[in-house]
Amino acid sequence: MPIIQSTYKPPFWAKKSFVSTVFSGLARTVNGVAHTRERIELNDGDFIDVDWSYAEKSSKKVIILLHGLEGHAQRPYITGTAKLFNQNGVDACAVNFRGCSGEPNRLYRSYHSGATEDLDAVINHVLDKDKYSEIYIKGISLGANMVLKYVGEREQLPKALKGIVAVSSPCYLKGSCDALMSLKNRHYAIRFLAHLKDKLRPKLEQFPQDISTADFNAIKTLIDFDDVYTSKAHGFKNALDYYEQSSSLQYLASITIPTLIINALNDSFLSAECYPVKEAKQNPNLYLEMPKYGGHVGFIDKGNVYYNEKRALDFVNQL
Repeated sequence: MPIIQSTYKPPFWAKKSFVSTVFSGLARTVNGVAHTRERIELNDGDFIDVDWSYAEKSSKKVIILLHGLEGHAQRPYITGTAKLFNQNGVDACAVNFRGCSGEPNRLYRSYHSGATEDLDAVINHVLDKDKYSEIYIKGISLGANMVLKYVGEREQLPKALKGIVAVSSPCYLKGSCDALMSLKNRHYAIRFLAHLKDKLRPKLEQFPQDISTADFNAIKTLIDFDDVYTSKAHGFKNALDYYEQSSSLQYLASITIPTLIINALNDSFLSAECYPVKEAKQNPNLYLEMPKYGGHVGFIDKGNVYYNEKRALDFVNQL
């Protein structure tokens, strides 16, 4: 599909990537979303918690929402979308990845950018309710890469799955990791790493056969974390193997349902490879929108309804 020309115009104060990213992550609040939590028991003995919110009238439509690295279903970028869709007649199922719902998960493994088996489990759980004839998925950052990989790697998708929206997607994980570890993003990388290590620390006592204190103390960077933990816990050789196998970029050509990617050109978390212009031009199902502004998940707009949320709703309504 031709590249979509974006109409996003941020407030003058939100044009800088750092400002829009930090404000959206730390200062934004979304009120008025009533959640009902449900636990999905997984086949491997672990669990995923999902937070449901509903349209005023009974709906046959649902949007599954996937958060980013060290996020959860109560983050404003998730609840903002849930609220807007609920107001427009669509139920929302906001996923908390393993270990992200406020309670540690049971296994040594957790979640990662390519863990599409967990997304598949959520979709099947939604389908088992025998209520929804239309399912949409919106992923943010890590969740965006995951859903793009999911729809690209599978030859057969559920008939009810009608469309995908991916926002601030690190389609090429190695490039995105390098960007995140650059000097300009050092403050973000330090914050992410601290959260990840805090969550990993209890596993030292739970699973001493899998990780030692020396291994843990050797983690100094995000790549170290993926070398020591993410890759080993999820069946990859090392961090680079994890990035290579889990990046969605290689699967974009195979996507067979309408899919919208919204990646801001001033997103400092993304490398050049994360703007898949060639893939979008060659795949009639893939729509790529690259606003000049927006930072990383920072598409600030009027009325506390973000641009990417409005675009997601417009995209779904057009389908």
